[in-house]
Amino acid sequence: MVEAPLRVAIAGAGMVARLHLDAARRAGAYVVGVCASTPERGKLAAERFGLARAFETAEQLAVSDEVDVVHVCTPNDSHVRLAELALRAGKHVVCEKPLAPAAGEADALVRLARESGLIAAVPFVYRYHPMAVEARERVRGGYTGEVRLIHGHYLQDWLSRPGDNNWRVDPRLGGPSRAFADIGSHWCDLVEWVTGHRISELIAETQTVLPTRFGSGRQTFSDGASRRGPQRGPRRGPHSAGARVTTEDAVQVLLRTDRGASGALTVSQVSPGRKNRLWFEIDGAEASLAFDQENPESLFAGSRAGNARLLRDAALLSPEAARLSVLPPGHPMGYADCFAGFVADVYAAVRAEAAPHVPVFPTFADAARTVRLTEAVLLSARSRSWIEV
Repeated sequence: MVEAPLRVAIAGAGMVARLHLDAARRAGAYVVGVCASTPERGKLAAERFGLARAFETAEQLAVSDEVDVVHVCTPNDSHVRLAELALRAGKHVVCEKPLAPAAGEADALVRLARESGLIAAVPFVYRYHPMAVEARERVRGGYTGEVRLIHGHYLQDWLSRPGDNNWRVDPRLGGPSRAFADIGSHWCDLVEWVTGHRISELIAETQTVLPTRFGSGRQTFSDGASRRGPQRGPRRGPHSAGARVTTEDAVQVLLRTDRGASGALTVSQVSPGRKNRLWFEIDGAEASLAFDQENPESLFAGSRAGNARLLRDAALLSPEAARLSVLPPGHPMGYADCFAGFVADVYAAVRAEAAPHVPVFPTFADAARTVRLTEAVLLSARSRSWIEV
């Protein structure tokens, strides 16, 4: 007997929504429909995505009897409302981060998901790069020895000019944190997952290097058709006359972990030439490992005896990394492949009709953890002091 495909719907119509759509199709799901910021944009998005249905509103999509899994890809201010609606309507949920603007709201969603028995996942998909998985397996297998230092950065340049703009700049839509909540959260989730360490205290400094932004600018992270039609949420933000910016462009963090390591992180959305450089290094007593998301086909492995560049080859990787290495060596894998691996794992758990005891994918609980880290960063920057997490 052939199992019926999962029925999924996507709230949102921008670049991130397109990634969710592609991953859902690659996982064999039936995509029922989409919605955008207005019904008119929703219809254009459905046509552009090759879908038969455009929902009038995200709220209608979230509770539809036609849908098994809801993907929330809307601006940040709607995540809590839509995730809660979908869970209470008996839908499994894949929600973009940040899950909530505050830890209390995130924790409430974690409890609701747990009580419902439904799958509730958040796409921290850098965990699905095979070489990031290989780093995790080597650290946890003792290759590096005791972890002493965890450091790195996450750098982008898409907001480096005064005319650059996006809804994320507006705290009413993006939340109280921008650079850290948007990309620093990814770095923290990944290094905690790789090392098994948890950041226990930190001190942070935030910078708003462009306190005023002018014009509508480049609407980055919208797809190529966004200026003619739907995108991920309405094009709201600072106006042409110039508007004061209160969210941070960059963050510097010193950190300590619960297992005795220390480290440093730089997060920036204003670093010219850096498109999406998530880089981390784990320095242990015996060896170091470094991963660069812009060059994800290899892993640096260094020791006093010599250095090596480990290439992605399923025949040479740990079983966990080999599982995700779906293309032959020399055929580069990228971010969309990570997304597809994440969604495939989520859908496998959905088909089992119960949340797995130890899910392999990041959950609402992982997302709530990053909300708490974000709050600690903002509090530390205000108080200029170390904050326990």
